[in-house]
Amino acid sequence: MTPDLQAPALNCDKMWRLPMSLIRKTSGSLFGILLVLLVFGLTFSPAQRGTHSKRSNNSGVVGRNTYNSSCAACHGLDGHGSDKAVNIGAASDAQHFSDAQLSGIIANGVPGTGMPAFRNMTATQVQAVVHYLRSLQGKGQARTLPGDPKHGRELFFGKAECSTCHMISGEGGFLAPDLSGYAATAEPTAIRDQILKTRRSPAFSYHPAVLTTADGERLEGLIRNEDNFSLQFQTKDGSFHLFQKSDLRNLERRDSSLMPTDYRDRLTSSELDDVVSFLVSVNPDANKAGPSHKKKEEDDYE
Repeated sequence: MTPDLQAPALNCDKMWRLPMSLIRKTSGSLFGILLVLLVFGLTFSPAQRGTHSKRSNNSGVVGRNTYNSSCAACHGLDGHGSDKAVNIGAASDAQHFSDAQLSGIIANGVPGTGMPAFRNMTATQVQAVVHYLRSLQGKGQARTLPGDPKHGRELFFGKAECSTCHMISGEGGFLAPDLSGYAATAEPTAIRDQILKTRRSPAFSYHPAVLTTADGERLEGLIRNEDNFSLQFQTKDGSFHLFQKSDLRNLERRDSSLMPTDYRDRLTSSELDDVVSFLVSVNPDANKAGPSHKKKEEDDYE
């Protein structure tokens, strides 16, 4: 373009009033090209952007709703798994699968396992679930928080008594969810907030209760299995008990978690940071690698 060649000023308010004959007459000129591009740009770009944004939002809603209705019963609402299925949020296998591989697993299932084929899902739903799963896996999340992981480990298995119910890398209790990969899908600040909650609902598929036996013994724990006549109960020490409901004096179901609510008083702010730092530092695959791997993890803190 030469310095003295300038496009005429455009009155956007009158853009739609320009006759088509003007566009045809100037179609070979720079003005005509700019005019047509500007009209189409102003007219269609915002709508297209809005449509794309709406489509993205709809995809996220579809993914979350489809996951919650079809997958959460076994894998948990947060993807951390349950006694029925694996942790698909933090498991390294799930994170390393390509989107195409995950789509195939969802659509076709895994023969010989409890993973069914969801052939009733549309391709759009499968893709939306995969994208939602990636969000549960916390791709690209930064995890930084001050704290001493070595001291955090001591607190987890000591003063804080987390290991009474929770397991880390094959060590600890069986009553509550395994936390080996918990930090892989949660921000450190969110983990800290979760510990400090004074009221929390039970994790999906966990049913806390207090029962009184026929001889007056009071037990607190989780209902693991139940039918019309009996129930399987796990106490805080990890022991399983089978009871006939007719033999129980009382069965009190609770709508709150068994997790203590006094950590704000039990631990200092610095100690809380240490516990969170330990959880973030844990290798989620450590419990698969045997004692030698566990020993190496402990040595890393030396």
